[in-house]
Amino acid sequence: MSEEVLMYAVGDIGPSRPDPDTLFDFVRPTLTKADVAFMQLELPISERGARLPQVRHTDRTSRASAAAFRRAGFSVVSFASNHCMDWGADALFDTINALREEGLAVVGVGANIAEARKPAIVSVKGRRIAFLAYSSILPFGFWAEENRPGCAPMRAWTLYEQVEHDQPGTPCRVHTFANRDDLEALTADIRKVRDEVDFVAVSLHWGIHFIPGVIADYQREVGRAAIDAGADVIFGHHAHILKGIDIYRGKPIIYSMCNFAMDLHMDEKHAKSKGFREIQKLHPEWEPNFDITYNFPPDSRHSVIVKCVLPPDGPARITLLPVHIGPMSQPEVLRASDPRFEEVRAYLERHTKSQGLNARYLVEGDELRLEAGDL
Repeated sequence: MSEEVLMYAVGDIGPSRPDPDTLFDFVRPTLTKADVAFMQLELPISERGARLPQVRHTDRTSRASAAAFRRAGFSVVSFASNHCMDWGADALFDTINALREEGLAVVGVGANIAEARKPAIVSVKGRRIAFLAYSSILPFGFWAEENRPGCAPMRAWTLYEQVEHDQPGTPCRVHTFANRDDLEALTADIRKVRDEVDFVAVSLHWGIHFIPGVIADYQREVGRAAIDAGADVIFGHHAHILKGIDIYRGKPIIYSMCNFAMDLHMDEKHAKSKGFREIQKLHPEWEPNFDITYNFPPDSRHSVIVKCVLPPDGPARITLLPVHIGPMSQPEVLRASDPRFEEVRAYLERHTKSQGLNARYLVEGDELRLEAGDL
């Protein structure tokens, strides 16, 4: 008879330190209890390659990180992102190989589009869980094609509509639309694996980074299409801050889980660079600090671990474990008695309401139970 399966999922991880294990010192006891744990990798694991010219900001991490992920409890890694090809194909393959050598399943990338779209299927306690991963944040040439390595794409188009046509220079509305071919491929992947497994998790590297709350049109379109095709949960990331959650047909679309364990060192040269000053405008409270490793906007300190419990019978129970990320990039799971727990809950509630999403966050012990509320 099947047993209950415990799965955890977290957002962006990118160690840039001599000892990557230290990133997980406060969360390892929690994560290692899981039967399956999912993460999004932000940095290539390689010493090879040259930085591609279309890359805005990049770093890389050491081979030791792959072992640190395993020791932290992770078993499935998505590398579908705007950083998968930062250092070229050699670095991409080095990353895939390093993770697999540690026994980690890799999803969302490959030597060609067929490999990038292939699900990772994990069998545990008599249950089968499928993971699929895609990226909407794509420098040119980063998506895989029939004879080219890269990640599985979920591209979107942008239309800028001038609100006042007789007023030059006034603000515009921004509309985004899913790429028809990519969306058809994504939903086909889900339908193909749906009958082979008990649970389907879809990972999407997407959305608008750093700006609190705002969800792009295409995210709503893609998230709902994925659920309609048979996905049980959407794990979103890339925005580097928490975003609201929608409960659609009883399934959560988690637009952004925020960072989880991300190093971002900053020095004076970087802080004064044109590239940083441009994106710094997206969040007015973002100020660099040269003495810490977590140089993201203050909103980025709020994060979550998504907890999925698959019972022997019946639907999965999905809750959130609120997390605080400290100045040295280390995540810490919060208890309900900690005032920071309520800060995370309130932040989620505020930005869920601001976007017309319907999730409610009910405190149960040290977790937040998701429930569909009235709009």
